Amino acid sequence: MKRFLNSRETLVTEALDGFLRSPAGAGLCRLDGYPDIRVLLRRDWDRNSGRVAILSGGGSGHEPAHAGFIGKGMLTGAICGSLFASPGIDAILAGIIAVTGDAGCLLIVKNYTGDRLNFGLAAEQARDMGLKVEMVVVADDISLPDHREARGVAGTVLVHKIAGHFAEEGQSLEKVAAFARQTAAKIRSIGLSLSDCYTYDDRFETRLDDHEAELGLGIHGEPGAKRIAMAPADGLVELAASALEATLPKDDARYALLFNNLGSTSILEMAVLVEAFSKTTLSSRIEFIAGPSHFLTALDMYGFSLSLIPLDSHVEEALRAPVDPKAWTGIAAWRAPALIATPSMPEIFSETPSANARLRKVVERGAATLLENEEALNALDARIGDGDAGSTFAETARVIRDSIDRLPLSDPKALMQTVGRLLSRHAGGSSGVLLSIFFAAASRSEQDRWQAALLEGVEAMQAYAGAREGDRTMLDALIPAVRALDDDEAWDTVVRAARDGADRTAGMRKAGAGRASYVSADHLENVPDPGAEAIARLFEAMKPEA
Repeated sequence: MKRFLNSRETLVTEALDGFLRSPAGAGLCRLDGYPDIRVLLRRDWDRNSGRVAILSGGGSGHEPAHAGFIGKGMLTGAICGSLFASPGIDAILAGIIAVTGDAGCLLIVKNYTGDRLNFGLAAEQARDMGLKVEMVVVADDISLPDHREARGVAGTVLVHKIAGHFAEEGQSLEKVAAFARQTAAKIRSIGLSLSDCYTYDDRFETRLDDHEAELGLGIHGEPGAKRIAMAPADGLVELAASALEATLPKDDARYALLFNNLGSTSILEMAVLVEAFSKTTLSSRIEFIAGPSHFLTALDMYGFSLSLIPLDSHVEEALRAPVDPKAWTGIAAWRAPALIATPSMPEIFSETPSANARLRKVVERGAATLLENEEALNALDARIGDGDAGSTFAETARVIRDSIDRLPLSDPKALMQTVGRLLSRHAGGSSGVLLSIFFAAASRSEQDRWQAALLEGVEAMQAYAGAREGDRTMLDALIPAVRALDDDEAWDTVVRAARDGADRTAGMRKAGAGRASYVSADHLENVPDPGAEAIARLFEAMKPEA
């Protein structure tokens, strides 16, 4: 599997230095101890400030956790282990010594054996040195109810935020630690993923096929608590939300939700998942939402996790307080989408419908042809583009066919104006927009003849599209056909002009516009432009009956 790295051994150290060079790391520094000591700290930290230091850490691969949350209001520093491996005791101890003053230091640790042992032993050694150190273990995963030790997952970031806030406020170590423990005990999280994660191991084999997902998974690539069937977004989110809701007390508590991207889920899909969550019964108990965003990931896992924390005045104050780390994207009130009235739009069907039996038959034949050729044109487009040309033209045809009883068929100018508005409102893709421009410009023409007006429509298409005849687009068929129309040629001549123009595009080894302009000549050879081919087939079908 292809990845951007030099070696697995240098992955973490190179990533940390790259992070420090970036804007997100501008206020940070690291202890000089690579590769054994990988500790990142606030550059502005003063051990004598009287404030409690907050440290967290663990294995790398969960970015932006942990280093992404270093800064005023959250972590003082992060101790970074190798990929999914706890940092060594010396590294943790070095971090503690570097940041701990008289006010003491709080360690926030996820509930994994290596982290508990290594951070715990380092804390004991620091206490032997006379330093005040407390440790909070986060165990927020609810997916394995029968296991004695719940895992620490994305809810850990909420503990970072809450403890960091009260430390910044100047609270004592005892109070900060006590509050962190109380809130950590109330946080509940569950994850759902469509994939496992790639751990930079050439022997990697995925355990999930295209029909499976996992519910209740950890953050180190381990299998989920339950393998489930793939389903639409609404159904998957409902499963996760229901599992989470089943663990909540039967009270009227209000919650903040942390909506976490486990790694590779697209921004678009994460927004879909938030909308899916709004349809669950659990959403009625949500007061605030953080995210959706990357908070604590599992490398490239394609999934999400939900974390809940019950609200009181202290928790709400801590969560809403501004902080320096940009990885904390803030919280906002959970709410319905805000709406304002749509402004008045031009009326599509402003002209009185009128009949023209002969033209109606022509339009219906043309629409039927584009619909019948949808798959063929898509297949042609797939060879040089994104494979949707047929669907785009079919949608245009469908819009016109379904509105034919409302069209002013006996008035060419009004007809072109109506079709232009109709396509602008409902047709998709660039071809639909261009045809809308074509008819709209033609309808505004001062020409007496509708054929001449169509030439002005063609000129407008060229102006907006930046294309011209010879650029291997639908204009190569449309322009010759419209030119023949204006010359009052017989329909056979118009059809032949469109067909010849489309056929010529198959010999054009370079496109001057459109998606094909990014395709190499080898892929274009002997393949006609799908748009030009659609126009040629349209004119062939629209030939008037004798």
